[in-house]
Amino acid sequence: MSLKKINTVLAAAFILFILWFGTEYILSPETTAQSFGLPSPPSGDGGGFLIVKGIRDVIMGLVLGILLVTGHRRALGWVLLVEALAAYGDMITVLAHHGSVATALGVHCLTATLMVVNGLLMMRETRKVAAAPAAPAPQTA
Repeated sequence: MSLKKINTVLAAAFILFILWFGTEYILSPETTAQSFGLPSPPSGDGGGFLIVKGIRDVIMGLVLGILLVTGHRRALGWVLLVEALAAYGDMITVLAHHGSVATALGVHCLTATLMVVNGLLMMRETRKVAAAPAAPAPQTA
């Protein structure tokens, strides 16, 4: 299997996962919050923050999807690298608030690291295209 196909399958899997997870936070935030890894989900009016997280995830997934569908593969690699920071941030948040170490590492850290790997593989796939010299302009006499 070519590097391009592997990258496409990985990126598509991330896109679908992020869209699914974000949608779950929007549609049933109280139920989904328990899987985030924090010791206790927000109560009362704090549940609105869970919907904000869902909206963030959906938008991140849509950005990745647009780049994949439009063929902007190098930009997709860069965005995967940057969006991995959100998952690392989620991991740090869970650990800092005495949440589940297993979820912090097994979900958030693993997801972020796989996004970094996919982003770096995407950069490797597109490096020759990005490094290709521009065609010289025609000379007029």
